[in-house]
Amino acid sequence: MFVVSLKYIAPLPEVDALLHAHAAWLDRGYADGVFLASGRKVPRNGGVILASGERAALEARLSEDPFAKGGVARHDIIEFAPSMAAAGLESLKKA
Repeated sequence: MFVVSLKYIAPLPEVDALLHAHAAWLDRGYADGVFLASGRKVPRNGGVILASGERAALEARLSEDPFAKGGVARHDIIEFAPSMAAAGLESLKKA
């Protein structure tokens, strides 16, 4: 499992110009079963994606993010192996 941390490296108006395309890209990740959760950081200086799968495939997918292609965000990947999960989220231990 992976935690992907997005950090905006451009002003918010440039990020917002790509937001619709980024959301469509996220939708594809959910449809493919790769993305498990995502959202904005608070304060709004980036975002977080919880993802499953293989690292190389995730890296390739992240390179197609409109935020990455547009040069408005940087992605950092943290891999971890969940050993505990809250009730109802036990499936995360298998992701």
